Amino acid sequence: MKKHILLVVAALVLVACKDVDEAAVLNPNRNVTFNFTQNWEGDEITNADYQTTEYTNAHGETMTISKLRYLISDIAFTDENGDSTIIKGYNLVNAREATNTQYKPAKKIQEGTYTLSFTFGFEKEDNIDGAYPDLTSADWNVPEDLGGGYHFMQLEGTFIDNTGTVAPYLYHTIRAANKTDDALELQDTSFEVDLGTVTVKEGVVYEIKMDVAEWFKNPNEWDLNELNSNLMGNFGAQLKMSENGRTVFSLGETTIVEE
Repeated sequence: MKKHILLVVAALVLVACKDVDEAAVLNPNRNVTFNFTQNWEGDEITNADYQTTEYTNAHGETMTISKLRYLISDIAFTDENGDSTIIKGYNLVNAREATNTQYKPAKKIQEGTYTLSFTFGFEKEDNIDGAYPDLTSADWNVPEDLGGGYHFMQLEGTFIDNTGTVAPYLYHTIRAANKTDDALELQDTSFEVDLGTVTVKEGVVYEIKMDVAEWFKNPNEWDLNELNSNLMGNFGAQLKMSENGRTVFSLGETTIVEE
């Protein structure tokens, strides 16, 4: 009897191993790569455009861009059953300096069709003050009196104000902080970006596009004369910037690069 039981168990193990091996062959795990690009209403923003090219925002102000850094985290691939493979971690894109504009995580994704998404900034549980030394050394941290943690974006430049004067703007997004004499109210203003359906295969590269014009457009038309600096401590402004960010990102070209 024991001999028969052992034979049955061995047979089941062989079948299970065969199924696993066949699944691995049919749906192997693949590296994925992300390219981050920036544009203004479809026109590519290149290094030569910083501090020189003039743009007109939705409110009619003429403006330039001198700095653009932003952080994305927790890229997720969700299959048709609702199961998600999450790439824990973050990528700080420095568009002006062209650093981290390509992101190739160590985690591999099984071949297949997924919904691709990521978090802009850090969710509450990840936005821990002092937790990431590399971000702190990059001057990405937020002052303690505003709740600590880290920036989500730094967008800076100049604009022509309503007196015809060239003035600076500092469009910095963080977790919203409402500071009063008695307390500090914090509200998570990170958000999930859904890029739609993608296919994972060998050598796949996804372009993630940021339309910078959208930060000033939708749903809140941005008046730089009123909201141009000291925005980190402006609770209402942070909520509006978070709302405007929902239409900023889109999936661009998907390419295959031989590895």
